Amino acid sequence: QAEEKLKAAWCQQAEQLWEMGHRECLLQSDVQQAGEQLESFKTQVMQVCSPSAAGSTGESVTEQQVIEKVRQISDENQQSHEREKSLQKELSSRLAKEREVSGNIEMFKKSLQKLQ
Repeated sequence: QAEEKLKAAWCQQAEQLWEMGHRECLLQSDVQQAGEQLESFKTQVMQVCSPSAAGSTGESVTEQQVIEKVRQISDENQQSHEREKSLQKELSSRLAKEREVSGNIEMFKKSLQKLQ
């Protein structure tokens, strides 16, 4: 009876080890696939950001290159937003001056009509 219990325990442990090995293989496959997807993503990002820099030499793109390119695009985007705000302020100022001048012209026309 003790021998049967040992055999059953051994079989159970062997089965658990086999399952763990199978899971490890699946995880390794998943890690490899994730790595390939990351490389593909980095290349795609670089192709979008700078088509001439990505894939032209056949070398894989480094994470640092992707980070630098994204940072550069972010900085350019920030500068564009600041420029847009500046232009909007300038436009608002010009529109206000235009309204003032139009109002002055209307007052001048009315005054001129009264004098005539």
